[in-house]
Amino acid sequence: MSARTTLSAKGQVVIPKDVREALALRPGQQLDVIRCGDSVLLRPAPTKSGQSADEVAARVRELAASYQGPVVSIDDMNATVAEHWAASGRQ
Repeated sequence: MSARTTLSAKGQVVIPKDVREALALRPGQQLDVIRCGDSVLLRPAPTKSGQSADEVAARVRELAASYQGPVVSIDDMNATVAEHWAASGRQ
């Protein structure tokens, strides 16, 4: 999908509706602006959970303690993460 927009005198751009809808972008949502050589990439900023690092760590420990599946090695975990990262098309 590609579209064209115009930069306003105030440095603003409008993201076309079909692109906003396809990416589920909402008013007020923050976007990361990334310079890529002679291009600009707009990417939805990661959302925060609203939890502290301690709360997130406690939840991870809770989930890990209740895990009933097979033991998975770090190498297997790294391979799975790399596979999913490659499939996402991100670099």
